Amino acid sequence: MLNIKTLAIPLALAAALSLPVSAHHGWSEYDSSKELKLTGTIAESGYEHPHGHIRLVTPGKTWIAVLAPPSRMTARGLPPADLKTGSTVTVVGYANRSKPEEMRAERIIVGDKTVELR
Repeated sequence: MLNIKTLAIPLALAAALSLPVSAHHGWSEYDSSKELKLTGTIAESGYEHPHGHIRLVTPGKTWIAVLAPPSRMTARGLPPADLKTGSTVTVVGYANRSKPEEMRAERIIVGDKTVELR
């Protein structure tokens, strides 16, 4: 017969492992009813987990575009070298509802290449 002590360890372990997942943001914080298409210059880029990012300078505003995870970007043909500072890119995605300078990128156009990020 199982006792409470026997169940406590697996339950505690399951709870501890679920914390990082719950800390990750959800895509519902972005307004998918209004698509943005922004062209600008990359001022900064990051190719790290959980998501890459670029700081995109557009006329009148600088945006932080949240990209896909590095493994997905690599698999879909977007290596770190394509996100060079000073490059001109177009990003299509959705604005964050509470952070007016942030957007979630659905796709990015670098030169003549379009990469689907989601």
